[in-house]
Amino acid sequence: MLHESISDAEFNRFRGFIYDHAGIRLSDDKKILVTSRLSKRLRHYSITSFGTYFDLMTELGREKEQQIAIDLLTTNETSFFREPKHFEFITNEIIPKINRNKRYRVWSAASSTGKEAYSLAMLLDDKFNNTLWEILGSDINHTVLQEAMLGLYQQDRIDGIPMDYLRKYCLKGKDEFEGKLLIIKRLIDRVNFIYVNLTSTLPLDELGTFQLILLRNVLIYFDAETKSQIIKKVVLTLESGGFLFIGHAESLKGFTHGLIRISSSIYKKP
Repeated sequence: MLHESISDAEFNRFRGFIYDHAGIRLSDDKKILVTSRLSKRLRHYSITSFGTYFDLMTELGREKEQQIAIDLLTTNETSFFREPKHFEFITNEIIPKINRNKRYRVWSAASSTGKEAYSLAMLLDDKFNNTLWEILGSDINHTVLQEAMLGLYQQDRIDGIPMDYLRKYCLKGKDEFEGKLLIIKRLIDRVNFIYVNLTSTLPLDELGTFQLILLRNVLIYFDAETKSQIIKKVVLTLESGGFLFIGHAESLKGFTHGLIRISSSIYKKP
């Protein structure tokens, strides 16, 4: 029978693992989360101890199982057109000043299931009037990246998409896709998704540089030192005159970044 809770010692092993691999610091109140999310893996292997699962997961050659654990332990809260004031700023302050003869590149740096990236794609397709734009979405979680690539979502989780964008960019599922919504293929083809661990060395050759980076609602999961390193690396990929957005509940106060503060969550590179 599966243990109902994880011991402090077992929890600390997983806490160290997720910090080492993803830079995420789990607080003491996350024991229930770890227990509930990893219980399915214990059942999968028919084992009853979280310690036994940790030993199994960290065996040589178990990299795939380690990624499954990382996927389960990383939070993927997202929604379409989340934090509307950011999209208003893009519409009113950024898009009118874009050089239409130069490719405009956007990075959704913690894209989760892709709703942020597709929100941006809808906006740029509607406002830009040409094809000189591209969006890159990245995440540490392979499972959500697969969902993002499909562009298929539950219809009851599409709040935030303007009605005209729903009609223009989304298809209502039928038969086996009843209750689902599919982003149109033309938009899916314009958005690329790749695996990126923000706490590791960034694949700069694969990323390139960007005029807009959204690093929203991810810094809150890291300690100060990890935040500082992530900010420095991300800013290196931002072009002069480009913008960095963070979440409304986040702050760059106290960090060296060389950016101009436009608002509490919007920064510009001189």
